[in-house]
Amino acid sequence: MMVRRRPYLFIIGFLLGVPSITTFIRILLHPSSNFSQQTFSLIHEPKISFPSVRPTVDKRRFNSSAVEALISEVKRNIKNTELAWLFENCFPNTLDTTVDFTLNTTDNNRPDTYVITGDIDAMWLRDSSAQVHPYLPLMKHDANLRLLIEGVLLRQLICIQRDPYANAFYKTLDQISEWKYVDDTEMSNGVHERKWELDSLCYVIRLMFSYWKEVDYNSTFFRKYESDFKKTIRIIVDTLKLQQRYNGSGSYRFQRQGAPYDPRGNQARPNGLIYSYFRPSDDLQIYPYLIPAQFFAYHSLNQLLNLTNSLNWADEFRLDINRLIIDLRSILFDIENSGIITMTHPKHGLIYLYESNGFGGKAAMDDANIPSLLSLPYLCPTEFFLNRSIYQNTRKFVLSRDNPWFMKGDILEGVGGPHAGYGTVWPLAIIMRGLTSNDDEEIRSCLRMLQKSHANTGYMHEAISVDDPTQFTRPWFAWANSLFGEFVWKIYREKRYLLNEIETGKV
Repeated sequence: MMVRRRPYLFIIGFLLGVPSITTFIRILLHPSSNFSQQTFSLIHEPKISFPSVRPTVDKRRFNSSAVEALISEVKRNIKNTELAWLFENCFPNTLDTTVDFTLNTTDNNRPDTYVITGDIDAMWLRDSSAQVHPYLPLMKHDANLRLLIEGVLLRQLICIQRDPYANAFYKTLDQISEWKYVDDTEMSNGVHERKWELDSLCYVIRLMFSYWKEVDYNSTFFRKYESDFKKTIRIIVDTLKLQQRYNGSGSYRFQRQGAPYDPRGNQARPNGLIYSYFRPSDDLQIYPYLIPAQFFAYHSLNQLLNLTNSLNWADEFRLDINRLIIDLRSILFDIENSGIITMTHPKHGLIYLYESNGFGGKAAMDDANIPSLLSLPYLCPTEFFLNRSIYQNTRKFVLSRDNPWFMKGDILEGVGGPHAGYGTVWPLAIIMRGLTSNDDEEIRSCLRMLQKSHANTGYMHEAISVDDPTQFTRPWFAWANSLFGEFVWKIYREKRYLLNEIETGKV
């Protein structure tokens, strides 16, 4: 019976195959026809849709025509719809969800912008600066965006005048932090946390200088609020000088639940570096000299010197700023003193330390938060070229298991830190790895990992499991979103083909 049926099966198969053969011929002869496009969608996987996760326009905190135009341009010109969707969500996230922008009509329309970090209702000096920094080049196309960023700077001046040692602030003075009754420190009203972090003040200087550069070095804004800028710059400079600790520890004290053991901080030898208590992760330092922050301070102080000289404020600040720069340079760039900030690693050669104390205490590691050793060419581009040998040695160390906080799992790899613990990587560090690389394959790898990391939320997060990206901390972390947007925009301008090579959903 089976043998007798075979001729009929052949005839049926032939008749069914004719349309397929005809289809194939038509595709070859008419590749640009609508029919061929329909066939293309059939022979590939179904198109993956990415529903909008941004707040609706009426629910957004701030709308920028320049930002929206850039989003439309990027979406239109890259093939990877998932990366385009992530850019659309992440790049405007600070404006969509974290800013409170007003013009004070009783004070000559003075702009004021309070920027929360995301799911914590407080304004970090570091985070707020980093969150808005990627928008600076778009100010020339959007006057309201420029006002918003001016409002951030003016708000930061108020914060520093309130307390230069605090890292995070509330919008109003009537808000009292829960830490006020826990921490042994002089906690003012309106301060959320009083953790002395050197990079906080550096980020504010960076935003000042970058704003000035993006408005073509126009001094109008600085002239208009000259007294506020001068007062704040004086506070910044005096605080940095005091924390070199040539003449004692100064007035700052901090202790939370017994840490550090001495509220005046851990011991360090005064040598010109600037003493601090906390890392950019807000975790307590092991040793008081955080090396990435020292380089950031050196770079920022040079920016501040340039700015104040151009504004003809040199007589008031030049001597003190120059002294700080000279002291830092003598340690950071003098080979005779390099043992304070470097070590010879048995595998990687001469590398930068993460922390030291000037007495021989050294921490060889890196943390995901920025400033980090990995981020040095990003934050200090004039001092660190990507091929600088000590940096390259350090980079290899940081991105290896020799760094105790480098994590590698089944899906992701990168730098984490004690803030979130072992087995997690921070998207901030994956992004920074891409931002500080010229290698196409390394950048591709970072883009692929970031495309894997969003856990179908459409956003970046704080820390994520290297084995399961659906396990993450902080679903609303605007700094990571802004930095991701900055990274994609940079690749779009410089290496757009990389955004087109990675397939949507094929990571």
